[in-house]
Amino acid sequence: MILSRSKAADDPKKKVQTTSQDKQKKKIGEVEDFIAARDYTGAIAYLEFCRQNKKEVKDLDLWLAYAAFHASFYSRAREEYEEILRKDPKNGHVQIYLACCLFMLGMYKEAEEAAMKGPKSPLQTRVLFHVAHKQNNEEKLMDLHRQLQDVIEDQIDSLALNVYVALCYYKLDYYDISQEVLDVYLKKHPESATAINLSACNQYRLYNGKAAENDLKQFLEKMSTSFNYAKELFRHNMVVFQNGEGALQVLPALVDVIPEARLNLVVYYLKEGNLDTFCIEYIKCILKIYVICMFLDDLDNAYELMKDVEPLQPAEYILKGVVNAAWGQEKNSRDHVKTAQSYFQLVGGSVSECDTIPGRQSMAACYFLHKRFDDVLVYLSSIKSYFYNDDTFNFNYAQAKAHEEKWKEAEEVSKAFLLIQSEKVKTDYVYLSWLARCYIYNSKPRLAWELYLKLEHSTESFSLLQLVANDCYKRGHFFYAARAFDILERMDPNPEYWEGKQGACAGAFQQIVAGHEPRLHTHADEKSRSRGAASIRK
Repeated sequence: MILSRSKAADDPKKKVQTTSQDKQKKKIGEVEDFIAARDYTGAIAYLEFCRQNKKEVKDLDLWLAYAAFHASFYSRAREEYEEILRKDPKNGHVQIYLACCLFMLGMYKEAEEAAMKGPKSPLQTRVLFHVAHKQNNEEKLMDLHRQLQDVIEDQIDSLALNVYVALCYYKLDYYDISQEVLDVYLKKHPESATAINLSACNQYRLYNGKAAENDLKQFLEKMSTSFNYAKELFRHNMVVFQNGEGALQVLPALVDVIPEARLNLVVYYLKEGNLDTFCIEYIKCILKIYVICMFLDDLDNAYELMKDVEPLQPAEYILKGVVNAAWGQEKNSRDHVKTAQSYFQLVGGSVSECDTIPGRQSMAACYFLHKRFDDVLVYLSSIKSYFYNDDTFNFNYAQAKAHEEKWKEAEEVSKAFLLIQSEKVKTDYVYLSWLARCYIYNSKPRLAWELYLKLEHSTESFSLLQLVANDCYKRGHFFYAARAFDILERMDPNPEYWEGKQGACAGAFQQIVAGHEPRLHTHADEKSRSRGAASIRK
């Protein structure tokens, strides 16, 4: 949970109010006017002016740190508190305020050390409670939980419970129910940054990134220019909602600020521009399983970012598995593939994740790497309605169908290959080879032949030509087998190609005589002849 931002300056505020001088009260009121309007940047400007012009304001340094903290300028607030402590090292309350700043900066060990230097108080307990949560120290967390009191600062009001219930539904992938529960809170607090952020993420899941982007933009436009709360989170999520736009400008700087930014940067390197939503402390993503990582843009960077990460959350285990699977296939490392299998199985087999979408994808990924494609289909079939337009899912689903020799389903019933929209996928050899096999085994050899003709001359086009030649021969599509073997034999005078061409020609002749094959094939003849001649010249 996010640490309370209302407590850090409670004591200085009380001290200011205890003064009995009317003149001083007037000066305090000037500060409070800014604070009451939540214009923390204005308060900072006013207090800095007072400091520079030697204008007396009671506890000016404390107020300046308070305003900086509430404006989300945590580094600035930290500097102010540290300066106060240099003048008054025994001020234990300021040590706890400093701990709040350190916590918000992600410096959890330092936050704990600073908090322990302060007096025992409810605020100290809350700071240490949140630090224990961040450090995954369950024993200390439970001990501190017992110390929390039945007060608003330590507990939560009944209306705000709707936000936490909505978060639970979000994590269970019930985005529509999550939004319904959240709307109850938003009617009362329409400017809640936390609620608006969660609502935008629900829109992203239920509809698309554009809807989520619009919700977040409208909220930010309503806020004053001095609004800095969770700005890093909003920048992070806007990258997600905009399908990775600006990822390399935004995410690297947030790797040590928002833990999920590291994971999204890894995803970006694996598959440029296709990110999933991560929202710090609020959102659990649904990571796609990139089992066959033929879309890799920068595997080396992705591996470097993840190799020292000790996974704690399901999303981290999944992404660690994805990177190891990609690395193992790219570098031909069986050990990395086995590591990937174990990570996927840990998530998919866990009680908390086995019935979630990420959990089922994880088990599918594990079985995919084990080449148990019948089991892959069991898991992917159970969640395919959630991924109708997802290229990665459709590609993996179609491959599993094809491996099980369910060719018609792979091409027509599931429509998996033909649903793929990404040009990057469509030009990849793995995709083309499987689609060609689907065409051949579904008695559409001409379409497979045309896939070959569209390829530029390369090692991959040669491999696809071999596939067309051999599979067409096996399925009795002798005309296209003969064409393929003819070009192969021209490119490489291998006796096997000559024998294949002879057998295919004989088979094609028999089919023509029997009336099962037309006497003329004008559609692709000229293209194939010119293609073969060009191949010989090269």
